[in-house]
Amino acid sequence: MRILVVQEEKQVAKLIKRELEGKEYQVFLSYDGIDGLKQAESGEFDLAVLDSALPKKDGIHLVRELRGAGNQIPILMVSAKSEVEDIVAGLDAGADSYMKKPFEITELQARVNALVRRCKLARGAIVRYADLRVDPVQHQIWRGKSALQLSSTEYRLLVYMINNAGKVVSRSDLADNCWEHQFDRFTNIIDVYINYLRRKVDAPAFSKLIHTVRGKGYMLEVRS
Repeated sequence: MRILVVQEEKQVAKLIKRELEGKEYQVFLSYDGIDGLKQAESGEFDLAVLDSALPKKDGIHLVRELRGAGNQIPILMVSAKSEVEDIVAGLDAGADSYMKKPFEITELQARVNALVRRCKLARGAIVRYADLRVDPVQHQIWRGKSALQLSSTEYRLLVYMINNAGKVVSRSDLADNCWEHQFDRFTNIIDVYINYLRRKVDAPAFSKLIHTVRGKGYMLEVRS
């Protein structure tokens, strides 16, 4: 996976490069919007991490030009601007995800990982997390060598949790992203389905992946 990082602050860019390369990504750097646009247009990259404030051409215009030309490279935008309108502007321009600066490098890694998994699913590629494998074309999931027989709701729940692995997902997140109809969120329907999913994903033969975070929601994570 080749990642383009477009960031004016060279120390920040090098930190991102070092940390992502530690996760076995190939990372290439650019320090201004014009060069970043040229590199992104080359088609050589699988994902771009770019700052909204860049010299020569800002990140918002860079994204707009890419999308206007039909370039669909996944983009994570980072910005010191944290007002709602700034976030909306970045997403409306065509960014796939948005992070506020300053950020923890572990959060950036998690965002990149989630964006990579989401884009693989959209392309129909097999996605892996721990010993889980997802075939988005056949809507099939395996744990190790065992195929999991999931209902459509269970499948959506697990795919959403895989896309957000390592992060806490609230009941509201699950309701908004995994159900095709509205329901009373004060009922225990989400907890019921999480328990259904646990019986299959965390069966006695497997290590536990689905964890409850008291008062916050759930997390899919490998723990020792």
